[in-house]
Amino acid sequence: MILDILDKLNPAQREAVENTEGAVLILAGAGSGKTRVLTTRIGHLMENKGVKAENILAITFTNKAANEMRERVEETLEGTDTKEMWITTFHSCCVRILRKSINKIGYNRSFVIYDSADQVTLVKDCLRELNLSDKAFDPKVILSAISNAKDKLYSPKKFIQLNEGDITKTKIGEIYALYQDRLKRNSALDFDDLIMKTVELFKEHPEVLDFYRNKFRYIMVDEYQDTSKAQYELIKLLAKQHQNICVVGDDDQSIYGWRGADIRNILEFERDYDNVRIVKLEQNYRSTQVILDAANHVISNNIERKRKKLWSEQKEGQLIKIQLDENEIEEGDFISNTISYMRRYEGRDYKDFAVLYRANAQARSIEDSLNRNGIPYNIYGGIKFYERKEIKDIIAYLRVLQNPQDDISLKRIINVPRRGIGLRTIEKIEDRASLKEESLYSVLIDIEDNSDISRKARASISEFVDLMSTLRSFTDVYSVSQVIEKVLDVTGYIDELEKEKNGEGEDRIENLKEFISVALEFESSNEDKSLESFLTNVALSAEPSNEEEEEDRVSLMTIHSSKGLEFPVVFLAGMEEKIFPIARAISSMNDSEIEEERRLCYVGITRAKEELFLTLTRKRTLYGRTNPSIASRFIEELPEECIERLNKEQKELTYSKANYNMLDKYTKKYMNNMNKVQVAQKAKATIKSSNAESSIDDIKLGAKVHHPKFGLGTVVALKGPDVTIAFDNQGIKTINKEYTTLDIVK
Repeated sequence: MILDILDKLNPAQREAVENTEGAVLILAGAGSGKTRVLTTRIGHLMENKGVKAENILAITFTNKAANEMRERVEETLEGTDTKEMWITTFHSCCVRILRKSINKIGYNRSFVIYDSADQVTLVKDCLRELNLSDKAFDPKVILSAISNAKDKLYSPKKFIQLNEGDITKTKIGEIYALYQDRLKRNSALDFDDLIMKTVELFKEHPEVLDFYRNKFRYIMVDEYQDTSKAQYELIKLLAKQHQNICVVGDDDQSIYGWRGADIRNILEFERDYDNVRIVKLEQNYRSTQVILDAANHVISNNIERKRKKLWSEQKEGQLIKIQLDENEIEEGDFISNTISYMRRYEGRDYKDFAVLYRANAQARSIEDSLNRNGIPYNIYGGIKFYERKEIKDIIAYLRVLQNPQDDISLKRIINVPRRGIGLRTIEKIEDRASLKEESLYSVLIDIEDNSDISRKARASISEFVDLMSTLRSFTDVYSVSQVIEKVLDVTGYIDELEKEKNGEGEDRIENLKEFISVALEFESSNEDKSLESFLTNVALSAEPSNEEEEEDRVSLMTIHSSKGLEFPVVFLAGMEEKIFPIARAISSMNDSEIEEERRLCYVGITRAKEELFLTLTRKRTLYGRTNPSIASRFIEELPEECIERLNKEQKELTYSKANYNMLDKYTKKYMNNMNKVQVAQKAKATIKSSNAESSIDDIKLGAKVHHPKFGLGTVVALKGPDVTIAFDNQGIKTINKEYTTLDIVK
């Protein structure tokens, strides 16, 4: 069976399989069949070399990949028992080792493994013990620092030594020390400990290391370009004796530097082992040669890489199409229209298409277009824009402002951000509302009359009602986009996200800024600009597709999420400077960050099997700002013979240093103009506020007043800053007189 499989391998693949002794570095290009090589290599070791299953260790990064590898090995060996073989992930491997021997370093072998929620709770306990505020030392920020330290194998003592003189980091080191002490006291480990403590065990107890060195005579590691310092050290310790170490990876697909992966592990593999054999898998079984030529040209601009060149027997292929649109709305429509056309006239299924983007916020305009055109899709590795928690939260605020009787939306936001209104309090409010057959909001307004609610909770509810009253007054004088900004500001929602400082909060803030872009687009394209109309528009955009078509859907995902996947037709959206490569990589002035962005582009290009579209815009509204665009430098790195520009005028957006400097100048000018507008608006608001203040004391019940939007009316009720007015032509409305100019009509 193995001989038959060997005969079907290409020469490079066969070389990788048959060279089993000593150190082997397999540079496996995208789509080159590395999983087949690994599983065949294991089969060859057992069937042709007589190696026992228990002497093989094969490590990969995910349980899914490990299970797939085991299944393929069992198929290759036709029923041979592989139970004694360790085909596993790094973490699972370390758990097995620690369960047997962790008592040697003072831990109980029945240790528990803490998840992220457990970790946060423990850090908070440590902060209390050290008399530190969790506002000054955000638990998630602390955990991120601890995780990074463990990834580098820094003990608390080492961490403090390295950051001597930095008061904040020294304090984090003290928290780290107490955190580790509490973990040990609780007989617990976190996920980073699983690898760190295994390395510690091996170094402090050589007899344990010797046992596993003798056991694992042949070691294979997949996705070696994604290994961290701790993972690298673990493998190096295990492989030192026999040096039968085979690592498989692609330095050109190292895209996880931001989470600890160190590309130097694969680039400097020869440094650690003697007489390393390097095998390059360059034949690609996925893409056309046109696509591979494009990928080869782009990645050749990187300096930190092992040279290789992908090739395919599929010499024919469509040119890569580059589409320039005016803005992100037209970009989304181009993608939707192209999908519809290819499905109708070329017989493709929706599942043949993938739309890839650098940042999650880019998906919103694409989703909107797909929804408008009735094209079903799935967000891979994420959730749809309008289903994200932060978006649903702000929509709920807007719905309550529009309709205070919306109990479902009210329950969603009453304690978001947290304001001390617990579930038990909400249940009591619901019971009272049900008894009185009123809305929850009505009960909240009269909360002081409810003795079942604690005084503290009543105070919090009163503050919430006042806040909502203020926000409702904004809907009378501000546009929808401005109301959203006010909601985010007045409620403290953004402030709450900024405290997270863990990446997730930043992503949510970007999504909220993109929601402001949704409102700006609505305002520019609809005659009825009311909040009610906007919410209707959003509801229709967010309406789910027909679930019967679930299996046949377009895939939407970030390029990071696409690694390891392939599609017949791929769209790479947003190919513009400061979008891709991302702005922070450009501003960092660090070549390694631009090189990682270029590797990410290489990954995106090589996801396409048959056709590839690159899209860019003249201007793009993203995160609530509209900016002019310049084509990504990666487009200009493509060979002209591989591309077809669908718009002849694209050249004016070509990336160059001169054009890029012009973009910076244009952007600065644009932002200066925006700042001037904002200053003018603030000055105008100040004038209005002062005018309003001068007449506040004169407003009495029955007074005739003039509102700048609703015209003439009569004051029918006064409560604090709120004035209830019966307008001659607009009905009864409650206005906050501190934020609105009300002129008294004598």
